[in-house]
Amino acid sequence: MLRQANAFSSFSVNEISEAKDFYNETLGLELKESEMGLELNLAGQTAVFIYSKPNHVPATFTVLNFKVDDIENAVDDLIAKGVRCEQYTGEIQTDEKGIFRGSGSLIAWFKDPAGNILSLIQEF
Repeated sequence: MLRQANAFSSFSVNEISEAKDFYNETLGLELKESEMGLELNLAGQTAVFIYSKPNHVPATFTVLNFKVDDIENAVDDLIAKGVRCEQYTGEIQTDEKGIFRGSGSLIAWFKDPAGNILSLIQEF
């Protein structure tokens, strides 16, 4: 029934203007603004929709993953723009830059202004 249906992902934020600045200016993503929210245009993908929700609660899981060729440079770029990568301990312990180096992939998690978790992933 849904095999041919166009699908897209979405998540909420508490403040659309902050999300617009972060996703467009900080991350450099193309977006389209509408009365209902923001549509992120991602390379090779269907768009992701971001909408405002007055009682927004940040997701406790990663809502958006960005595959990168060089995670070290990507993390350095984020840091230069004022974005801090998350620091984790235990099974997903990250290094001083916030990069997890233990699963066949390198992963760095960071948050948008609404507290949603995003990641950079370098596969090898």
